[in-house]
Amino acid sequence: MDKVYAPRTIERRIYERWESHGWFAPRGAGAPYCIMIPPPNVTGTLHMGHAFQHTLMDALSRYHRMLGRAVLWQPGTDHAGIATQMVVERQLNAQGIKRTDLSRGAFLERVWRWKEKSGGTINAQMRRLGDSVDWSRDRFTMDAGPSRAVIEVFVRLHEQGLIYRGKRLVNWDPVLLTALSGSGTCATRSMTAPGTSWSRPPVPRPCWATPRSPCTPTMSATGTSRVSRCGCRSPGA
Repeated sequence: MDKVYAPRTIERRIYERWESHGWFAPRGAGAPYCIMIPPPNVTGTLHMGHAFQHTLMDALSRYHRMLGRAVLWQPGTDHAGIATQMVVERQLNAQGIKRTDLSRGAFLERVWRWKEKSGGTINAQMRRLGDSVDWSRDRFTMDAGPSRAVIEVFVRLHEQGLIYRGKRLVNWDPVLLTALSGSGTCATRSMTAPGTSWSRPPVPRPCWATPRSPCTPTMSATGTSRVSRCGCRSPGA
């Protein structure tokens, strides 16, 4: 027996056996149990926070499999479009190439090539962690299926009056020369500013929003969070 534990020679072999036999796919006869993994940005790599939450989801998935339930732990990655564009443009700049030197198709080809490389790194990390996800169902948020589902959901929410079209939804980035969603830029501004909040499901009104409330909201040092004397926070908190 070796004096030092070598996880690469042991854990990789065991995981490959698990995956090759399809033991992570839903196969129980009991009630379905499903976890959708919070998709990490395809431009990055997994960190300690991912490792922590993956451990919790993996433990739950394995526990419910032992109970005989049909368990699906759905893997996937998020597109992070603007971040991806920045990474690819930096690569081009290092080669003395500008994005405008390429056609739209050629630039998109570079983006997809980077996605495959970066996404493969994340999947390799998940395998090293021993994540018991169903790899046959691995998805990317820009795949045709998820894209159609997003459009369907947004249309339904709009028809139900749960989301609406804001006055200033799009902002122009003078560096990337592209449009940015207002929902992606409002983090540095107060959510109470007109036009920055584009979705508001019905929620109970806090005490500070009630007429003649004894609570008096005050602005925090950052100017973006309002806290009343009773501790209630405004939507900008």
